[in-house]
Amino acid sequence: MKTIEEINTEIINPELCPSYWQKEIDQKILEKFPAREQYSSERIKLYGAENVTQMFYAKQGLVTEEMQIVAEREFLNPELVRREVARGRMVIPANINHHSVTPIAIGIQTTTKINANIGNSAISSDINTELEKLYHAVHFGADTVMDLSTGGQITEIRQRILRESGVPIGTVPIYEMLSRISKIDDLSRELILEVIEEQAEQGVDYMTIHAGILWEHVPLAATRVTGIVSRGGAIIAQWMESHKKQNPFYDNWDDILKICKKHDVTLSLGDAMRPGCTHDASDRAQFAELQTLGELTIQSWKENVQVMIEGPGHVPMDMIEYNMTEEMRLCHEAPFYVLGPIVTDIAPGYDHITSAIGATQAAYTGASMLCYVTPKEHLGLPDMDDVREGVIAYKIAAHAGDIARKRYGARNRDDELSKARYNFNWKKQFELSLDPEKAKTMHDETLPQESFKMAEFCSMCGPKFCSMKISHSLNLDKT
Repeated sequence: MKTIEEINTEIINPELCPSYWQKEIDQKILEKFPAREQYSSERIKLYGAENVTQMFYAKQGLVTEEMQIVAEREFLNPELVRREVARGRMVIPANINHHSVTPIAIGIQTTTKINANIGNSAISSDINTELEKLYHAVHFGADTVMDLSTGGQITEIRQRILRESGVPIGTVPIYEMLSRISKIDDLSRELILEVIEEQAEQGVDYMTIHAGILWEHVPLAATRVTGIVSRGGAIIAQWMESHKKQNPFYDNWDDILKICKKHDVTLSLGDAMRPGCTHDASDRAQFAELQTLGELTIQSWKENVQVMIEGPGHVPMDMIEYNMTEEMRLCHEAPFYVLGPIVTDIAPGYDHITSAIGATQAAYTGASMLCYVTPKEHLGLPDMDDVREGVIAYKIAAHAGDIARKRYGARNRDDELSKARYNFNWKKQFELSLDPEKAKTMHDETLPQESFKMAEFCSMCGPKFCSMKISHSLNLDKT
C-alpha cells in the first residue's frame, strides 16, 4: 500500500502547490505550540474528561490553543474567537483523538471555508484512490474533507484518511450503519450509537446527522418534482414509514450529544429535506425541517456541543439571500454550511459552475462554509480530475465572497497577481494562481520556451497589440 508521500510525489508537482502559501503560514504558527495530543491531554487533567468541547472551554473563559491558532490564521483577536465559539456562531471542528489536525474555524467572522467530498461506492474505488482524492482536495485548498464512502472497507478507508489528514474530516455515519445490516428496517438505537461512538473514537471531527426530518415532514415532499434527494434523509424517511415511528436520531438526540461532548465531535445537522431542483426550493418541507434543526441546535448548545447547519442544494439566485437570513433566524446564527447551491438544473457535467455561481452569492450573504460540487454531480462518482475542478471552482467562490465581504487581507493576493501581470512577471503570476500548474500549462501551450517567461506579451495579443505594454509606454505611473 502506498504512503501519502509516494502519492504526493507521483500525481502533482509539489513546487506548483496552490495552497503552499497557507501551509508555510500554518507551519510557522504551529511551531509556537506543543503537539496537540500534549496540550489537549493537559486540559483534560484540569477540566475533566466528561466534556472536552471547544464550546465548553470557551464558556469557562478559556482561550484554548486551538482558538489561539485559529486567531492567528484568521487575523482575529483570540478573545473574539472565544466569544464566538461560546455563542455558537463559530465552530472549531477538532476531535481530541485527531492529533494531526490543524485547527480551523468556521463562522461568520472568519474567511469562507470549503469542503470537498470523497469516498467510494459499492462499485468503484479503493483505499489508494481515496487517499489520492484526499491529497488532491487538500493540495488545491480544501479546508475540510468528508469521507462519504458507501462501499467496502469503510472503516479502513476512514482510518487511513484520518491518519494522513491535517484538515478536519467529516462523515455521514448512517452510511456505515447501513453497511452492517441487511435492510434499512434493521436500523436500531444500539447500532446508531455504536457507529457514532466508534467514529468519534477514531477521530472524526464532524458528523452529518439527519435528525431534523420528522415523520410529519415526509408528506410535505409530495408536491415536489424530485422528492427527497438527500441519501440520509431518504433512508430515515423509509425507516419511519416502515416502523410508523419518529426519526430514531431525533428520539436519541441526548445520547448522541453525550458521545459528541466526550470527544468534541462537531455536529453538522443534515438537511434531509433540501431541494433537489430549483422548482422545490424554499418550500414547506425544507423550512419545516430547518425549524427543527434550530430546536436541536439549542439542545446541543446546552450540552456545549458545537453545531453547524447544512443548507440547500438547488436554489434560484433570487432566493439565496432569503435562505441565508432564514437560517440565521431559525437556527440562532449557527454557522451555515451549504451545498452549492446550484442555480439552474440544465447543465449536467457543468454543475461545478452552476453551483459555484450560487456558492459565491451564498458566501457573500452569510454562508460560513461551502460544500463543493464537481462536474460529476448527478452523473457518477468523482475521480481525481473532478475533485480538482470542484475544489478550484469553490476556492474561487469562497474567495470572491470574502472580497465582497471585505475580509481583512482578502484582496492582497489579487493585488499582487495584478501587479505581476502588469509587469509581465509570468512566474509570479503562476505562483499566485489558485491553480498554478494549469496557468503555466495554458501559457506554455503556445509559448513554451523559457525566454517567453520574460516576454512582454502573451500569444493572444502578440508583441504589437498588448494593452499593458502600451500602457507602460504612456508612463501612467508617472502622471
